[in-house]
Amino acid sequence: MTEQTVLEFHGGSRGDRVTEARQLLQLLGFDSERSNERSAYVLLALLELDPGKGWTQAERSMLRTVQIMQWLREAYDKDYAANSRETIRRFTLHQFVDAGLVVQNPDQPDRPVNSPKWCYQIEPAAFGLITSYGQEGFDERLAEYLAERPGLQAMYAREREMNRIPVQLPGGKEIDLSPGGQNTLIVQIINEFCERYTPNGEVLYIGDADNKWAIFEKDALARLGVKVDSHGKMPDVVVFLRERNWLVLIEAASSHGPVDAKRYRELTELFRGSSAGLVFISALPSRIELRKYLKEIAWETDVWCADNPSHLIHFNGERFLGPYS
Repeated sequence: MTEQTVLEFHGGSRGDRVTEARQLLQLLGFDSERSNERSAYVLLALLELDPGKGWTQAERSMLRTVQIMQWLREAYDKDYAANSRETIRRFTLHQFVDAGLVVQNPDQPDRPVNSPKWCYQIEPAAFGLITSYGQEGFDERLAEYLAERPGLQAMYAREREMNRIPVQLPGGKEIDLSPGGQNTLIVQIINEFCERYTPNGEVLYIGDADNKWAIFEKDALARLGVKVDSHGKMPDVVVFLRERNWLVLIEAASSHGPVDAKRYRELTELFRGSSAGLVFISALPSRIELRKYLKEIAWETDVWCADNPSHLIHFNGERFLGPYS
């Protein structure tokens, strides 16, 4: 550090702390977006570093996004609107994680992506560096940290990959899904439902909890007359049963609801150009879970429960399973 900045940053004003945090992020190599005021505030929250504390007094807290926002309201009178949570998560925390500055869910690495307990914590090596900010020897520690960081990033990336869920599609192709949300149920849909009810079916779409387009056979859907852009709210799984010319639309209702009347209309509109008949399936983890949705499920659809995989529950109509004209 320069002679001017070799000092212990003791308590200061709110503006001082934010300025220092922005400078620190720049020293760590973050671009202007990831070293802006929002990112500086998020860093301070993760360190629980209020204006009255020096950097050596930082804490390595484990916080959820909502807790970060709450802490900033209390410590810095910085009140982010509720709809800012996604911006903080996507445009600051995700980049901090990718850079190895922050780790996710150190208490439970396989926590589901949509869990309300999803949390963040400063990575140990980064925390050691940060607490030396403003002190003699910081420059040397910073150089060592930056030299080691690629290895740290690779290590945490491998740990994240180890927690993903492998799944083999009917045609033999293998993919992996994030461990959260409805993905456990999606694996059961592929392995249990598709094997029984859409044998030799072609999986044209799978939505992942952290990657909307895990599988997206755009050209195959287009040949069937279906054109979907990134704004189309796709079902969780789409399977084409060529021998019957059916397009089976499956909603995994573990974290979201089943195919109710509103969703039925949405999917009918989204797939209105399909030359294949549409079959609507609500997939649920269990019959117990089904109880919550019985009054909502749309007529002329079918329900499959993963705990009773060899049975379907048919909601009215002249066909047991099939499209309706």
